[in-house]
Amino acid sequence: MRVVVTGAAGFIGGHVADALAGAGHEVLAVDAPGRSPTPEPARRAWAEVAALPGVTALERDLAVDDLDAVAAADVVVHLAGRPGVRSSWGGGRAAAERDNVLATARLLEACAARPARLRPRVVVASSSSVYGSAGNRPNREDDPLDPGSPYAASKVEVERLAGLAAESGLRTVVLRYFSVYGPRQRPDMAFHRFIEAALDGRPLPVFGDGRKSRSFTHVRDVVAATLAAAAEDLPPGVAVNVGHPEPVAVRAAIKLLTGVLGVRAEIRREAPVAGDAALTWADCGRAARLLGWSATTPLADGLADQIAWHRSLRAQEVAVG
Repeated sequence: MRVVVTGAAGFIGGHVADALAGAGHEVLAVDAPGRSPTPEPARRAWAEVAALPGVTALERDLAVDDLDAVAAADVVVHLAGRPGVRSSWGGGRAAAERDNVLATARLLEACAARPARLRPRVVVASSSSVYGSAGNRPNREDDPLDPGSPYAASKVEVERLAGLAAESGLRTVVLRYFSVYGPRQRPDMAFHRFIEAALDGRPLPVFGDGRKSRSFTHVRDVVAATLAAAAEDLPPGVAVNVGHPEPVAVRAAIKLLTGVLGVRAEIRREAPVAGDAALTWADCGRAARLLGWSATTPLADGLADQIAWHRSLRAQEVAVG
């Protein structure tokens, strides 16, 4: 199977490209690392992905470049975009609109322009943030959407575009990812910041009081769901939650993390993030029915995995230095 992975230099994208190539698929990795807010780390990640056996790397800005080569695939796994609730306010609103909405619209148009028998299936990444805060039960895919930030609103629009494309004959599926963590996590994400601070002996920077809860989902589980969605001929336009079914408060997650590290961490409280959900909670019954998937990685095991990755990076830096 020929698979295109957009956003392949990113956190989830790199893992997905690696897994697809390891499974024997022909992978075209697509990204524009120069567009990243942190271009140097993105360039390093891009070089690592490009070096993977079975992967061909193609630099493309989905918002402006020709996408014929990107659309010429059996499956397109569309993970490219501008992430982050916090960074989407102010000037970040335009970046979210460009890199999420415009880029997705152009990608879907390029795929739909192919002859009907040659159109790829398109797996589109969305986010639990489209729901806003969960209530007294986990969010199901047919719940009303209540985006609380420009980033979340851009993902709602991405989903709308995927639905319109499905109505026009393109086989799309939307995956709503819940708080993904694990090795290669972006430096701006919570566990990355916590682990680096703890390893340095610095206070852990926590937005708000640490009472917010998340369906933290290990990237290994997310990759499994994504590959299942890429392999299955699902109902066009369907949305599927991809998340751990048990939400954990940030405070409790920090306690697990510091327990694995064997340290007692000091907390530095920072201002809460506008638009950040108080609770994300995934109902994954649809994923079980359609994909045969459920999250299997306990948070303590997943954190140990991510901590090992951070330590390996530090060991490499010492060796090089």
